[in-house]
Amino acid sequence: MQLQKNRKIVAGAAATTAALAPGVALTFMSDDVVHAPAYPWRHTGLFSGFDCAAVRRGFQVYREVCATCHSINLIRWRELVGVTHTKDEVTEMAKEVEVLDGPNDEGEMFERPSKLFDKLPQPYPNKEAGRAANGGAYPPDLSLMVKARHSGHDYIFALLTGYVEKPAGKEMMSTLYYNPYFPGGAISMPPPLQDGGVEYEDGTVATVSQQARDVAQFLAWTAEPEMEERKKNGGKYLAVMAFMCVATGLYKRWKWGPLKTRMISYVKES
Repeated sequence: MQLQKNRKIVAGAAATTAALAPGVALTFMSDDVVHAPAYPWRHTGLFSGFDCAAVRRGFQVYREVCATCHSINLIRWRELVGVTHTKDEVTEMAKEVEVLDGPNDEGEMFERPSKLFDKLPQPYPNKEAGRAANGGAYPPDLSLMVKARHSGHDYIFALLTGYVEKPAGKEMMSTLYYNPYFPGGAISMPPPLQDGGVEYEDGTVATVSQQARDVAQFLAWTAEPEMEERKKNGGKYLAVMAFMCVATGLYKRWKWGPLKTRMISYVKES
């Protein structure tokens, strides 16, 4: 009975607020999540592209750290060519991975070195194996993670750098870690990044924040590998449309100018 009264009080308060402030939407947010701040990113500009050096470093972080648990099913080796590595470099990296193929002429499956048209390797053969290896929690695929989260690149950077000690009074399982940027605050993934966890080829100091920023940009690219081409085509289309608008206006002025400015006079016959 008391619960019903409380619900009626809350509903009445919400209705009163809505009546006093028309057009204002009520938003109820959990205290167990902190929204990621907006960080500056090079690729978010109207006609900006990805930082290929950062994307290359981010792929290295993913390959050496994240790929042990997470997959990227929507990217193939050939899509890295010209973005992070040369064709020869990607071919050599692909050869290091064995993939299951077949059947052959004898009807048997066999393993072969990966080729450019193959997908990036998966850490687990199926979801059940992934759950068994991670205490029941299946590591999600990262192909579209930037699109799956609000302000995805900001969220990924904040999540990877946001591991802290749980606050006093926060009840959590011993197998979980506290991260205020994760909904609920309790995440099963341990802090994946460590200072010096990777050794960048270009000599960049591999701090936790640097690795998080690089891998966030790489995942932004995996979510939209066609972004730069789309922006280029959009610029071309806008330029053509602007030219056509000017040409159409000049043609209209040339065609209708004599008619619109003509003066008709009447002469009375005597």
